[in-house]
Amino acid sequence: MKYSDKIINTPSSFIRNILKVASSEDVISFAGGLPNPISFPIVELQKTINDAIEEHGPKLFQYSTTEGYLPLRQYIANKYNNNFGISIEPEDILITTGSQQALEMISQVLINKGEGIIVEEPGYLGALQAFSLTEPTFYPVPLTEEGLNVEQLTQTLLENPHIKFIYTVPNFQNPTGITYTRENREAIYEVVKNFDVVLIEDDPYGDLRWRGEKLPYIGAGRLENSVILGSFSKIVTPGFRIGYLVTKNKELLNHVNTAKQATDLHTNIFSQIVIHDYLAKNDLVTHIAKITDLYQAQASAMQEAMDKYFPPTVKYTKPDGGMFMWVTLDEGLSALELFHKAMDAKVAFVPGDPFYTCKENVNTLRLNYTNSSPEVIEEGIKRLGKILYEVTAKELV
Repeated sequence: MKYSDKIINTPSSFIRNILKVASSEDVISFAGGLPNPISFPIVELQKTINDAIEEHGPKLFQYSTTEGYLPLRQYIANKYNNNFGISIEPEDILITTGSQQALEMISQVLINKGEGIIVEEPGYLGALQAFSLTEPTFYPVPLTEEGLNVEQLTQTLLENPHIKFIYTVPNFQNPTGITYTRENREAIYEVVKNFDVVLIEDDPYGDLRWRGEKLPYIGAGRLENSVILGSFSKIVTPGFRIGYLVTKNKELLNHVNTAKQATDLHTNIFSQIVIHDYLAKNDLVTHIAKITDLYQAQASAMQEAMDKYFPPTVKYTKPDGGMFMWVTLDEGLSALELFHKAMDAKVAFVPGDPFYTCKENVNTLRLNYTNSSPEVIEEGIKRLGKILYEVTAKELV
């Protein structure tokens, strides 16, 4: 059997493969980007589901429109208008089966084989996998502590006219946890406004802020080719797979809508209606505050454990929200090799390699803190620290 080049050249999800081996009860896993299940509003959702069945009846189980459930799209539009002062209408929104589907559909709509995509380095591996299906040319632009390297972004755009879009995660970026500064966002806008490219701001973590001010988007409200991606996976439940795409570019949205028709006709209408009814009848602000309090405590526990157990030469990011930290080891160390030693010690993380498009055996790794208690976090970091000291000692011999 011969298979298509596009599927052969699309990497399998490194994290999904890790989760298969890290799912044993005796393994402490910092690998998956999993919301903490204790944050799921199960009691409220159970009531909402029962009420929705009584209120909506057969509509919950029927085919629906591709664009998505109108009251849910209106809710999303109101959220952006109220929080960011940008003029969004329900007609500017498409409900997707998670943000992951939006990534795949955008690349299907915009990319011919070999055309360019600017991605963050390191970047979200789920996006790299989704984009790979269209066989693009990736142009990685390094991240700094402030955000994208603006000088290299400019140079890359000038030298490669076939670049079609730029993909960013400006809030609590996956995998690094950094947030683009206000100044960096403005500098990116000043560059991108001069080019005919789409700017994607993927924002699944933006609500999970526990420190600092909410920052404006880079392009929304002022760039014609601005796209925002959002999701309810991190603040309500990931299992419903409800995401959305927001853009004022009607032509682009129409093409993505056509791609969705060809993909799955429409997103699960049962989940859409239940999510909307939950949002309409419950205090989401208070619910999110409970999540951020939980995650801040877990992040603090991880930082304190790394300060206590890691060699002093190991560096890590200190996010103001979100779900991840990015660890940088001594030069010459391979996080991928360290991963196998860690699994022997029953602790899992994600080596940095799959977050890069053209680098191997990097000295970086991603840690997720949201799905473990502070006690488990300390034990897992302690095990990693022991391995790091052993490896560092061997390097010095």
